[in-house]
Formats: sequence, structure tokens, C-alpha cells
Amino acid sequence: MNVAAMLPLAVVMIAGPQIISAIFFATSEKWKGDSANYVAGAAISITVIYTAAYFIFRGAKQSGGSHSGSTAHVIDIVILALLLFAMFYTFRRRKTSEPPKWMSKLQTASLRLSFNLGLLLLGVFPTDIATSVSVGARLANQHEPWAAGLPFVLLVLLLLALPALLVLLLGKKAQAFLPKVRDWMNDNSWIVSEIVLVFIIVIISKSL
Repeated sequence: MNVAAMLPLAVVMIAGPQIISAIFFATSEKWKGDSANYVAGAAISITVIYTAAYFIFRGAKQSGGSHSGSTAHVIDIVILALLLFAMFYTFRRRKTSEPPKWMSKLQTASLRLSFNLGLLLLGVFPTDIATSVSVGARLANQHEPWAAGLPFVLLVLLLLALPALLVLLLGKKAQAFLPKVRDWMNDNSWIVSEIVLVFIIVIISKSL
């Protein structure tokens, strides 16, 4: 799995309340600290889940021994099932167009809250768990080293940090148009996720 293949999965990871929260933090008074803590929390969650999935599936593949071919096939089916679940979950929640009430408080959130939110949104959200596990399982199934998944983690973190980076580079101009991006993502993030997931599922299905 190369970086180009990981980018769509990274987009699925952040599409929704994840990137919307990042935009809220980027337009807050303490935007540097809020954004940094949010990304740090996310980094821990993604790395832990990816790592756990990688070693669990690598162990399962190794324990298959002479049946490694059939084990690899089973792992591919598990990956496909996880992505189908992520697709179904995203579609089911598509009508939730209004952001949760707690999001309105993010611009005055404490640094501890921004860290905890990054930890939770990227570590508890069902679609993110399914995606991180899929990456770990896929790389383990392909006999790739653990470090091969780090570009995926870094891509997700870069996308989450993008609103803050835009504020750093463009200043008030970014703070003026980021709320418009936030509103568009709130209305259309599920469509983006569905398109990307279908694309990934088709690719994996062809390899079965």
C-alpha cells in the first residue's frame, strides 16, 4: 500500500466532525495551542489503533502457517467488511446536518479539552476505528513493516493541521473563509466519505 492509496483513507478519517473541530480550533483565540493539542491527541489514537491492528493481524497471518494463503484471503474479507461498515455508518448518519451543540463551545475550549477531543474523535468514532484497523490489517497482510503505516498517520495529522497551517500562512484571510469551508463540510462530508469508500472497496474487491 503506497502513499497514493493511503490518501483516500486519510480523507475518510477526517471527513466529518474531525475536520470541522479542527476548523473551530483554528479560528479560536488560542488557535495555536488548541490546534496543536488536538492534533497531538489524534496522533496518539490513530497510532495506537493502527499498531494494535497491525500486530494482531500479523500474528493471525503467522499463526496460519501453511494456510497463509487462506488466512490472507480471510483478512482481505475482514478489511472489506470493515470498510462496508464504515460506508453504512456514514450513510446512516447523513441526515445529521446540524453540528452537535458542543461544537459551538470549541472556540473557547481549554487546552485539555482540545487534546481529549482529538484523542476521542480519532479513537472512538466508528468510521475512524474501522479505517485505522483496515490500514493495519492490509499492511500486515501484505508483509509490510510496521513503519509502512506511518505515512498514513502523518497524512491524517497533516489534514487535521491544515486549517491551522492556513491561518499561520494567510492570517485573517483564512479565518474569514474557513467558517464557509466548515459549513460546506458539515453538509457534504458524508458524500465525500461515501465516494472515497466505494473507490477503495472496488479496489480491494478486485484483489479477492
